[in-house]
Amino acid sequence: MLLSSSGGVDSAVQLITVLIIFILVLFITFYVTKWMAGFQKQQMTGTNIKLLETMRLSQSQFIQIIKVGEHYLAVAVSKEQVTLLAELSEDELKDVDDKATEKDFSKVFARFKDAVLQNGNDSTAKVQDKDENI
Repeated sequence: MLLSSSGGVDSAVQLITVLIIFILVLFITFYVTKWMAGFQKQQMTGTNIKLLETMRLSQSQFIQIIKVGEHYLAVAVSKEQVTLLAELSEDELKDVDDKATEKDFSKVFARFKDAVLQNGNDSTAKVQDKDENI
């Protein structure tokens, strides 16, 4: 009788130990991934080259507007090559601000949540229309 009860306690202690180690590994993985993302973002950001906008034409073809120094370029990007389409002036572009390309996801999510709670699941089109106006 004494043997069986201590075996159950040992099993419970082992289970708790394994759960604690698992949770610890999850937290370490989360913070290392977050740190690596920040490090890579810092490495990728340059002061002279910025990608302003991308539009997909097909699965592997894109048109991108890039700011290089003080020049704005429209380029076609495919799997094999990059082709300069045009050099643009700042007057020809809409919302050249860097802030115009950034979206606050918490605002988008809050609007989506409010729309779903008020009107049901079919209101996602209204939220998408509002996002395009941001």
